[in-house]
Amino acid sequence: MSDEAQMLSPLDKELLDAAHVAINNVLEVKEGETVLIVSNPSIDVSTISKALYDASVEAGAETTILFQPTKSQLDFANGSVLGALRTDPDVLISISEEKLGKDKTSIKEPIKAGDNTYDHYFNYLLGEKKSRSFWSPSVTLDIFKRSVPVDYAKLRDECARIKEVLDRGEVVHIDAPSGTNLDIGIRGRKARSDDGKFSEPGSGGNLPAGETFISPELASSRGKILFDGSIASDKGIIIIKKPIECEVDAGLVTGIHGGDEAAKLRDTIQRARERTAEFVDQGKLPKEELDHYMTNTANLGELGIGLNHKATMIGNMLEDEKVYGTCHIAIGANYDNDAKALIHLDGLIRSPTITVIGPNFQEIIMKDGKLVI
Repeated sequence: MSDEAQMLSPLDKELLDAAHVAINNVLEVKEGETVLIVSNPSIDVSTISKALYDASVEAGAETTILFQPTKSQLDFANGSVLGALRTDPDVLISISEEKLGKDKTSIKEPIKAGDNTYDHYFNYLLGEKKSRSFWSPSVTLDIFKRSVPVDYAKLRDECARIKEVLDRGEVVHIDAPSGTNLDIGIRGRKARSDDGKFSEPGSGGNLPAGETFISPELASSRGKILFDGSIASDKGIIIIKKPIECEVDAGLVTGIHGGDEAAKLRDTIQRARERTAEFVDQGKLPKEELDHYMTNTANLGELGIGLNHKATMIGNMLEDEKVYGTCHIAIGANYDNDAKALIHLDGLIRSPTITVIGPNFQEIIMKDGKLVI
């Protein structure tokens, strides 16, 4: 260990230990690999980035950090960051106050690779298995130190068990005490696990890790959602006091009801539509994509199940969506890249009962927020 590491205070040592877990246990960085860390200059994320830099250098990697201003869901990444991505590093780490930022080149002219198209070079690197990664939007020192060092063997086992059932299913039914009563089609979809094992090219996910998630089948979901935990907006996380009720039909949110929180969600979706139109007018988005992007501002883009036993609901979606005993549903873009939108708004549901229905089987995977498989 370096002299600098030996001089760290006990508080800083927790950060260093978490950084070593991320670099050595999650990414398994090897000597001679190239590592690119993209961050912002604010204290928490820049401090975490420096700890990750030190840990990756200790592992023998050739490591670079780039700082850019904070980017929201509706902003573009700096050109220098997009240029650095195009060096095809072995490992990509995004430690951001909010988001990495959109790719202004690829969103206008998507990257084609075989049958796949990508509207961000970051997604291309992962989708074509050229890089591996983790990303931590809105991470804080407290979150990183507390919820990154977890029992990864247990987490990976729970993620794998849920994935196996989802992969066999055709419909997921969700009930919750808040009043949620929703069917989500998943035919033709495969679940993904954010299980903290990002050691192979093409693998990646959040840190803190801790969810299994799936993109709903297009136009398949119907019922009602009552978000009662927290929900993302373009202006930050909303802590929900009065549940937000969303009516869902044919895979789209068709109505949003409730108090101030519901109004903020409606406003976010409206601003996403306005920004989409602006992008088309400015030539940043192809005209032929306008209807697709507009429609999918109301799309159900994700169902995720939280599995991190150290995560708590604090009003930070990076951690909130990993809270054990919750599920989350996103409005906007999906991860299968066939429902594009400028937004992806995760919203939490507490203590759900989640039932997977497939050919000749029906299996409850979570009962009142408790994993039962």
